[in-house]
Amino acid sequence: MSQKRLYELVYIVSPDATELAITELHTQVESIVTRLNGEMVKTENWGRRRLAYRIGKHREGTYVLEVFNGTGELTKELDRRLKVTDSVIRHLLVRVDEDLKVAERTRARRQADADQRAAKGLPPLGQGRRHTGDDAGDDDRNDRAEV
Repeated sequence: MSQKRLYELVYIVSPDATELAITELHTQVESIVTRLNGEMVKTENWGRRRLAYRIGKHREGTYVLEVFNGTGELTKELDRRLKVTDSVIRHLLVRVDEDLKVAERTRARRQADADQRAAKGLPPLGQGRRHTGDDAGDDDRNDRAEV
């Protein structure tokens, strides 16, 4: 059996679709996830927004985010279903568990570095001397080369 991983699905629904149609689409996605032994983590309706560029005849759409745990077969089935759903303008399905692990390792490494600096009596990174802009003699914009 495939390993369960964390995925994010963002899909854009046609602006012609009603709230009821969007809810039905969410119910379909949720039923596919549960039928294929997945688990819904989070659902967010981001609302109606203007698209960055025209997709077909549409200039705006309703964005929906679904976060779920599932397998590769589940993602293939969702991708197949969303491609044939007329009310979905675009969709993007991304695996995010690896990104979360990398972010956690980076956060832990930065915290360890900050703890080491504090133990040595040094200020945290980014807290050193900053340019305040009140050094009137250091303004290089008006400097001219003398010949």
